[in-house]
Amino acid sequence: MYLLGYDIGTSSVKASLVDAKTGRAVASDFFPKQEAPIKALQNGWAEQNPDSWWQYLKEATAAVVGKAGINPADIAAIGFSYQMHGLVCVDSEGKPLRDSIIWCDSRAVPYGREAFDTLGHEQCLSHLLNSPGNFTAAKLAWVKENEPEVFARIHKIMLPADYIAMRMTGELVTNPEGLSEMMLWDFKTNAPAAFLMDYFGFQTEILPEVRSTFCEQGRLTPEAAAELGLAPGIPVTYRAGDQPNNALSLNVFEPGEIASTAGTSGVVYGVNGTVDYDPLSRVNNFAHVNHTAEAPRIGVLTCINGTGILNSWVKRNVAPAGISYDDMNKLAAEVPVGALGLSIMPFGNGAERLLENADPGCSIHGLNFNTHDRRHIIRAAQEGIVFAFMYGIEIMKGLGLDVTKIHAGNANMFLSPVFRQTLADVSGATIELYDTDGSVGAAKGAGIGAGIYKDRDEAFASLELLGTVEPDPATRPAVLKAYELWKSRLNK
Repeated sequence: MYLLGYDIGTSSVKASLVDAKTGRAVASDFFPKQEAPIKALQNGWAEQNPDSWWQYLKEATAAVVGKAGINPADIAAIGFSYQMHGLVCVDSEGKPLRDSIIWCDSRAVPYGREAFDTLGHEQCLSHLLNSPGNFTAAKLAWVKENEPEVFARIHKIMLPADYIAMRMTGELVTNPEGLSEMMLWDFKTNAPAAFLMDYFGFQTEILPEVRSTFCEQGRLTPEAAAELGLAPGIPVTYRAGDQPNNALSLNVFEPGEIASTAGTSGVVYGVNGTVDYDPLSRVNNFAHVNHTAEAPRIGVLTCINGTGILNSWVKRNVAPAGISYDDMNKLAAEVPVGALGLSIMPFGNGAERLLENADPGCSIHGLNFNTHDRRHIIRAAQEGIVFAFMYGIEIMKGLGLDVTKIHAGNANMFLSPVFRQTLADVSGATIELYDTDGSVGAAKGAGIGAGIYKDRDEAFASLELLGTVEPDPATRPAVLKAYELWKSRLNK
């Protein structure tokens, strides 16, 4: 018996087949092999054709079934992870009316800002846990004003996985986690956010049916099965946005548990057991995959734009030509904690929500021509990224999160011993490194939703712990001192 998981990303669609008994992936693949195109018709716009996701998914499905050599009838359930906040508008026949306005499109910022100011900050934050911002609801408001002929024909709005699941099952379904990332879930009424719908002039009927994250959300139709080379009747039993799903993939479900990634940008995602918000709206709050009104589980997400992109800039422009990231990590380890008073602010990749949408740029502080060389810059860059993470963790702690353990994939910046030890020291948390990805997590989520696994412990019993990093009493005082210096320079 197998589970099929998909990750509908911005650059590709990845599929993984997981053996339900062992919990191990037996085949994985992704398409396209070059990064999927993003249409930028104007500066700040970003769109993708929803039907291209379907084509990539067909190719990935054929590849993993072929690699594994299985009988498609042995697939017991399907689950999805997907790029968050995208807007898909379909007509009454389920056909897209326009390209999807995806997460990194910024055209809707003025619509969200005006709603925030008109409705009142307290009203929005206490009900939505966020500003309407540049999320899906504001994107739909842009369509309503600028493309009224499209808006008039909309039957339903969807997130990327809602659309693909509809192509598979014919069912138009979403869930509270998805609506919360659209900014259309009211945490006080535990229902779609009527006050924001009314403000923007949206009818309730425009939303898909709301079902839970883990449940049967439709079955593969004969027509879709024929296109995909699968067996009809396979249930779709799980879907979640990429960051909540990444947390699920790392077995992060309960208050105090933290998931982190550090690629081009970096994310710290913690689970809060209370429905709360940051008054300055420096972090995002969404319903986590296991959120219920009776047992709240709020995913608190802080994103740092300048993470791996700073490290790669240093590699291209500061490190010796041709050097590897592993060699850079070794150079960073040659100098002491704190890089002899050198601090780097990693904020050179656009406005940072963490800093109340300020865009201060990247800056270097305390550089001394007589004591510092490229090794110190390499180390200070990695420490500066960690300290930005810690700045976000302190906001999370202000919301009541008790950060004691950080789960992370063994990839990107977490491959650096300096990076992960600095993070353990500054946070005081234990870091656990795992080998997993979003499509494998989506497959296991499908197993939970189908009742194949009785609970998370059974689903993630096979999750391989690759290593643990504990705070080091020998280096922690110096790291905390360097962080306080970094923070004082940031605050200036």
